[in-house]
Amino acid sequence: NYVQEGVEKIQYFADKHPELEWHFIGPLQSNKTRLVAEYFDWMQTMDRAKIADRLNEQRSHYKKPLNVLIQINISDESSKSGIQPAEMFALAKHIENLPHLRLRGLMAIPAPTDDIAEQEKALSAMQVLFEELKAACPDQQIDTLSMGMSDDMCTAIACGSTMVRIGTAIFGQRNYA
Repeated sequence: NYVQEGVEKIQYFADKHPELEWHFIGPLQSNKTRLVAEYFDWMQTMDRAKIADRLNEQRSHYKKPLNVLIQINISDESSKSGIQPAEMFALAKHIENLPHLRLRGLMAIPAPTDDIAEQEKALSAMQVLFEELKAACPDQQIDTLSMGMSDDMCTAIACGSTMVRIGTAIFGQRNYA
C-alpha cells in the first residue's frame, strides 16, 4: 500500500519475473496516480471518479487497461476508505466509460472481529453487491470479489470471495519501524 515501495519491487522483479501481476491496494492520493497507471496491473481500492479519471488519462494506450476494483466501505467505518454501497452503481458507470480502465469487480475490508456471524454478515452483504454489479454491468468482465485477509479468509471464501489478501499469513506482521 506504499506506491514507491511497490514501484521499487516491480522494477527489481521486472527482468526476473515479467509474468507477475502487480496489485495496488490502499488509499491513493492524486499526486501518486501516475505511478499506479504506469507500473501496476490492478487498482483494488478505487473510491473516487477523480482518481479513475486521472488513472485513465495517465495509463499508456500501449498497455492493457488497468484492472479496477471498487472499494466498498461495507462496515461503514469512518477510519476506512471506500464508498458507501449506494454509490457503487454511479462509480461503476463512470469507470465503464473510461477506455484505459477495466472494471473487474469489488473489494472490501470489513471491520475486524472474531465473531464469525459478524464476519459473515459483512461478507455476505458484499456477495449481494457483487451479484448486483454483475447484473448492472453485463458488458463488463465482472469476475473478482476481493475480500478476506489472513484472519478471515476462510469465512470470506465461504461467502464468495474470488481473491484473498493473505500477506500476513505468508510474510508475518509488517514492521512499520
